[in-house]
Amino acid sequence: MFQKTTLLLLLLAIVSCKNSEATEKDQIKTANWLLGKWETKTADGNLSESWKQLNDSTFQAESFFIKGKDTLHFESITLQQKGEDLFYNATVKGQNENKAVSFKLTTKTAKQLVFENSKHDYPQKITYTLINKDSLVASISGVQLGKPSSEKYGMKKNSITK
Repeated sequence: MFQKTTLLLLLLAIVSCKNSEATEKDQIKTANWLLGKWETKTADGNLSESWKQLNDSTFQAESFFIKGKDTLHFESITLQQKGEDLFYNATVKGQNENKAVSFKLTTKTAKQLVFENSKHDYPQKITYTLINKDSLVASISGVQLGKPSSEKYGMKKNSITK
């Protein structure tokens, strides 16, 4: 009986490790709900993010904040699986010598992705939370000018796809 129990536990451990490995190598799939165009309108302007899948390990997005005819903020984003890690890489023209700032996935659930970079000036944390299939909250947070700061943007998925 002891040998059968030990064998059963060993088999369960092997199977759970294989499932865990597959999950770690496919972390980008947990972000599939980001794909598409997301928008919000605020008194300060309109924010939109358009996400598309480039390949099995990379998603790409463009984020615009527009007020009237002026683009106040443009950001190019890649979400990239490297080995077992998932990285959110943001490039803002005119910042960081036009090089991407990388944020590593630190927490994930079926409906939330949290990326962090404690060495970045601001933000240090980027969070996407899926509310339902056509609604999410994108937030940035951290310490700015020595004080805790955060911004949240509720976004709706644009049902018109091109």
